[in-house]
Amino acid sequence: MTSTVVDTDVLIDVLGPATPFRTWSLSALKRCFDEGELVLNPIIWSELSASSLSELEINLAFGWLGLKREALSYETAYQAGKAHFAYRKAGGLRERTLPDFLIGAHATVRSHRLLTRDPARYRAYFPSLDIISPETHS
Repeated sequence: MTSTVVDTDVLIDVLGPATPFRTWSLSALKRCFDEGELVLNPIIWSELSASSLSELEINLAFGWLGLKREALSYETAYQAGKAHFAYRKAGGLRERTLPDFLIGAHATVRSHRLLTRDPARYRAYFPSLDIISPETHS
């Protein structure tokens, strides 16, 4: 069975107004749902909570997906830290990118695919990660 970590940007698209991003995200989400298990982690959950929605509203909005909640391991945290270090050493300027590295490391360590609309950093720092994005799955 194929499993897919769903990045926060895709879930935010689903909640947002009708846009081409929302159309792509809904279609890709349904495809991944049909192909196997959908996964989220505490980082994605915390990013979703940075909205006006209550936890109950978020649960209701995504209940139909049956998202599997997975904790982050120390191995995941270590790989995320190493990838973030390489990013900063290469001149990366954004200091608030560690959540993306935790999401990418989680998908890599657990051998999940990653569904995201923003694949560049994941692709650069997690080259073995199977990424589903608008560039690869239009």
